[in-house]
Amino acid sequence: MDGFRVDLTALTSASKGVRDTIDSMNDRKVSDIDCPADAFGHDRLATTVGEFCNRWNKGVTNLADDAREVSARLDGCAKVYLQTDEAARAHFEGIVQRSGGDDPAAQ
Repeated sequence: MDGFRVDLTALTSASKGVRDTIDSMNDRKVSDIDCPADAFGHDRLATTVGEFCNRWNKGVTNLADDAREVSARLDGCAKVYLQTDEAARAHFEGIVQRSGGDDPAAQ
């Protein structure tokens, strides 16, 4: 097939998939791993796990923020493609339904 084609359903589905992934990440928070220091039985281990959880939490937060941006941009692209499609359709319908005037194909 020649030309350019966008699958709006796939674009919208990709955006939803990213949002669903973010939502599932919210069900299991990194803070759920962290627990009181005495549960580890060793102060140094408890400190290391706490630091790890803090770093991991920052990373997950950054990834979630980026994923939200990706999802929003995918949605925005789908909307622009749909609006452009609708505008082109309306334009062509106007040409076809025109009852008089110059032949647009003759130009």
